[in-house]
Amino acid sequence: MHQPATRASTPPVAGPLPGAARWVLAPAAGALAALAFPPFVLWPLALVGHALLVLLLLRSPARHAFAIGFGFGAGQHLLGLGWLAEAFTYQSAMPAWFGHLAHAGLALFLALYPGAAAFAARRLAGGPASLVLMLAGSVTLAELLRGWLFTGFPWNPPGLALLPLPGVRDSAAVIGADGLGALVLLGSGTLALALTGRGRAALLPALAAGLLLAPGLARLGLEPPPPSPALLLLVQPNSSQAEKHGANGTERHLLAHVEATEAALARISAAERAALAAVVWPEGAVEYPPDENPWLARLVTRALPPQALLLAGGVKAERDPAGTAVGIRNSLFALDATGRIRHRYDKAHLVPGGEYLPLRSIAEPLGLQRLVPGTIDFWPGRGPETVRLPGLPAYGAAICYEIIFPGRVVDRRNRPDMILTVSSDAWFGPAGPPQHFALARLRALEEGLPVVRVTPTGITGLIDARGRVVDQLAAEAPGTILAGIPAPLPATPFGRFGQLLPLLLALALGAAGVVTGRKGT
Repeated sequence: MHQPATRASTPPVAGPLPGAARWVLAPAAGALAALAFPPFVLWPLALVGHALLVLLLLRSPARHAFAIGFGFGAGQHLLGLGWLAEAFTYQSAMPAWFGHLAHAGLALFLALYPGAAAFAARRLAGGPASLVLMLAGSVTLAELLRGWLFTGFPWNPPGLALLPLPGVRDSAAVIGADGLGALVLLGSGTLALALTGRGRAALLPALAAGLLLAPGLARLGLEPPPPSPALLLLVQPNSSQAEKHGANGTERHLLAHVEATEAALARISAAERAALAAVVWPEGAVEYPPDENPWLARLVTRALPPQALLLAGGVKAERDPAGTAVGIRNSLFALDATGRIRHRYDKAHLVPGGEYLPLRSIAEPLGLQRLVPGTIDFWPGRGPETVRLPGLPAYGAAICYEIIFPGRVVDRRNRPDMILTVSSDAWFGPAGPPQHFALARLRALEEGLPVVRVTPTGITGLIDARGRVVDQLAAEAPGTILAGIPAPLPATPFGRFGQLLPLLLALALGAAGVVTGRKGT
């Protein structure tokens, strides 16, 4: 009787590495892979780093697989999330050193996901090709879980490394960003097997990678319709967090937006002024809600053409019957030229520890105040919605890090024509903003929708429905963009089915790994 190949007792490749080499090479491989992300964008290193991960798993006993995957994840996130520590310098109630502790803690927590993926793949694999297929599937599943568990934090997914590659990145329209991660693992695994002289085994993951590439390559010639004749004015005043929280900072922050808008409107032609649909300001531009301050409403709308809207990030206080503020909303207001609020979108996916303090009664006495200054928690909104206002294409709003969540940025039952995301990336140093902007590009690819993104300090820009950057402003520089609104593409498969598709992909790769393993391949 045929006996199945032994999976856990012996490594797929003989000659295990010394323990010390594994513990050094695993985090080094993760750090190499992180150099594929912005601001470095050395995308080949994603393949090199993950290929090294595969080689380490091939050369190590199964009992060490979790530690190898954990070390890889720790190296990747310690380098990739270095910007996080800087955010704590804006919270005077917390010492700056705590930012480095939080950065390290989050990196080590996120490393649990690749650790678990490596453990599962190594335990179930029956041979080198089986290991690569299993690892691609388990990493995809781990990335899906990373986006959901404990409110989720899918920052810098492996597939982000493929963003510079047209045709490759376009496969996100079918398999999503998490599916692109599987493509990274399959390509890296093919490279690793080829380097070990197992060319025949490398054919299986190479074939799987080719199948995942096919839908993206088929979209290479797909072009969106021409931009809308309606114009948007995106305003980036380069007003920093330090300025905002200084003396009279709220007023000076607001006036920076007003003055930048007035200067930009003074430069445009009469025809452009007549075609202007909206001026867009970033998250937190209006500290006090216009409906509670008529003077502020007049101020922020005084430069608008009569047909135009102002879309501005701000806050909305929720009050008890006595008028005391008990909660606040992080909102995107739509105001017309009379100062009337036509719509308000409230951020639904809030940042734990940033916009609200979990277990406040326990955490606050311990000195674990929120990252964002203040003592009142933000309250969540209802979730994705499509906003339809006169003269403006229908938009789905996403405030700050809401844009990083695949499949959760638009209302699928009422698809918009574009995604409008406002953020304040002034907290996150030089590396965070380009990573955040790149994640917005992934959402454009997945949904087949253009993304309009505005921040006070950058990166502000327009992204078309194939994830290409139409125009952008550099970080830490004042400026404006006046442009037509890119048009959407037809709904993508990912846009219709969301994360069901990468989930099915993960299961299919796992099943292929089981079948391959039983044949000892």
